[in-house]
Amino acid sequence: MRTIFFSLLVIAVFMPFISCQDQTAGNDDPQSNADISKFTGHWSFDIDGSGVGWLDVRQEDSYLDADLLWRGGSVSPVAHIFLTEEGVLHVTRTSNRRRDTATDDTPRVHTVTSWIEARADGESITGYFMVPRAGGIGIDSSFFQGVKLPDVPPAPDLSALELGEPVELFNGVDLTGWELIGDDRVNGWKAVDGILLNDAMQVPGEPRIRYGNLRTTDEFEDFNLTLEVNVPEGSNSGVYLRGMYEIQILDSYGMEPSSHHMGGLYSRISPLVAAEKPAGEWQSMDITLVDRHVTVVLNNITIIDNQPVYGPTGGAIQSDVFAPGPIFLQGDHGPVSFRNMLLTPIIN
Repeated sequence: MRTIFFSLLVIAVFMPFISCQDQTAGNDDPQSNADISKFTGHWSFDIDGSGVGWLDVRQEDSYLDADLLWRGGSVSPVAHIFLTEEGVLHVTRTSNRRRDTATDDTPRVHTVTSWIEARADGESITGYFMVPRAGGIGIDSSFFQGVKLPDVPPAPDLSALELGEPVELFNGVDLTGWELIGDDRVNGWKAVDGILLNDAMQVPGEPRIRYGNLRTTDEFEDFNLTLEVNVPEGSNSGVYLRGMYEIQILDSYGMEPSSHHMGGLYSRISPLVAAEKPAGEWQSMDITLVDRHVTVVLNNITIIDNQPVYGPTGGAIQSDVFAPGPIFLQGDHGPVSFRNMLLTPIIN
């Protein structure tokens, strides 16, 4: 009798824990509560005010995961992602906020969590991005809306492309055909002896000068672009294709290949080999963008070979991967020079 009583007591005590574990296990599977499939895939969106974002949501074996681009910077893995029973997608990311402190010489660092709340309706997505204010009271929010991107098509046959009439982007004399991006930015661009020069110099001890990016007034679809570029020691720039995809310009001579180094598709595609020259030397670039694939030949060496591009890069000025767009040159990171810029349209 005592044995039976003890057995019943054990069951009564541990049954709630067993039940709780079962419920928790069930909640680990988001598909038990909401439809994940409407969110999985690549999303490109415009951010209210300015800027472009991109989100890749995917279902791994036992969890959700995602990569996020928000305005500038790199495409990065998110901190966490989950879907509520009401069908709202929550995406979080973290960053460090350095604080000055009067108590000792070690600054205080806060880990700040920002988050996205998004809803999908068919091929459309809308939502808000929220981040706590630096002062510790309240949040700032930005509305965004965009579309789900179809799969990237197969790699095109580059040998079979039909080319149109070449367009000379820079006449070597003045800035005809170009305009500054942003009325609040300083124009460091000028034409000097056949060279398009960005003299974006900072004065030590003075407030930082906010130099502007330069874009073509014309817009283009798929194309081949050839140019020569000279990047000074320690400087940084970029060539944006259709205003969306940045080919990095950087003094990275002697460094390992990286998507953040010379010729890489910024934060997306790393060069196959390091083919850059030392700072201060003229370097040639041959770039082909067609059918959402990019090829980059740097100094006569193919460093990106007909690779798919899944979405915009940081600093993009448009989110529609199918729309025509300008060539724009990054001018807010440092001095750089360009010459012999020739764009040949690809006739699809």
